[in-house]
Amino acid sequence: MISKPDNVVLIGVAGDSGCGKSTFLRRLSDLFGEELMTVICLDDYHSLDRKQRKEQKVTALNPQANNFDLMYEQVKALKEGQGIDKPIYNHETGMIDPPERVEPTPIVVIEGLHPLYDERVRSLLDFSVYLDLSDEVKVAWKMQRDMAERGHTYEDVMAAINSRKPDFTAYIDPQKGHADIVLQILPTQLIKNDEERKVLRVRMIQRDSDRFEPVYLFDEGSTIHWTPCGRKLTCSYPGIRMYYGPDEYYGHSVSVLEVDGQFDRLEEVIYIESHLSQTSARFHGEMTELLLQHRDYPGSNNGTGLFQVLTGLKMRAAYDRLTADKAQLNSRVAAV
Repeated sequence: MISKPDNVVLIGVAGDSGCGKSTFLRRLSDLFGEELMTVICLDDYHSLDRKQRKEQKVTALNPQANNFDLMYEQVKALKEGQGIDKPIYNHETGMIDPPERVEPTPIVVIEGLHPLYDERVRSLLDFSVYLDLSDEVKVAWKMQRDMAERGHTYEDVMAAINSRKPDFTAYIDPQKGHADIVLQILPTQLIKNDEERKVLRVRMIQRDSDRFEPVYLFDEGSTIHWTPCGRKLTCSYPGIRMYYGPDEYYGHSVSVLEVDGQFDRLEEVIYIESHLSQTSARFHGEMTELLLQHRDYPGSNNGTGLFQVLTGLKMRAAYDRLTADKAQLNSRVAAV
């Protein structure tokens, strides 16, 4: 049994529905262990139930449908090591159910639409990631899921997407300007006029700060274009291209790492891992091993899985540093 933590490391995972947050959280669980990690879904802070939102003609993305005061109070309490009575939003009924008791663990993850929206909540975060799905990929994925698996028509799917878009643009998308890392999922540039969106270009945008050391390819701060396909990396059509370089993003200096294409053999990703530096892995091959551990996770064969693992390693390194700093502070206080 884990003792009650004196202080909690707080991680924010932001993005629209269907962008891969659930898969990323499973990867975090692999790194930290379920017993160390508590996940808070911010949908539980909806202040309006489904019927009320329909009556007032607002979406769940709109801040008017969410209780940010309660969110801040309870997230702050968790970070300070205190238990909370968290509300529950029931996705099946669309109603708000009675609260449940939540006691903090050493790591608390807040995930959902708005972890970076409220400045008070944002200031509590020790590390944050925004999962950014491009419009083209979002439409293709939603079409595949809702038409093939749920029997919806093309018109139904597009109506649902368009109804959310104004609030997404106004309230959700701008949050990526506050994230430590943004994972962008874009259409490939390797296939001209690609409509299937099965091959993807994925970018890891790393904000330059004192929170973590950005991953780099070959030479830190340089601009690198690399085709790794060959004797050590098997590549079928359309191949793989990688890029690394400095950039500006939402007024901040960033480092960008990019993979366009998909891997045929995950065990060969260790060749790419060998050319990456500052991955925060604890041993050579750990990044590849984590990918192989769950090769069935969505995105494992492209940059999505690779960069989710790298982001998780950065979060683990931040946790190790923050807890070590806390332990040193406590020992100094005890010595006085």
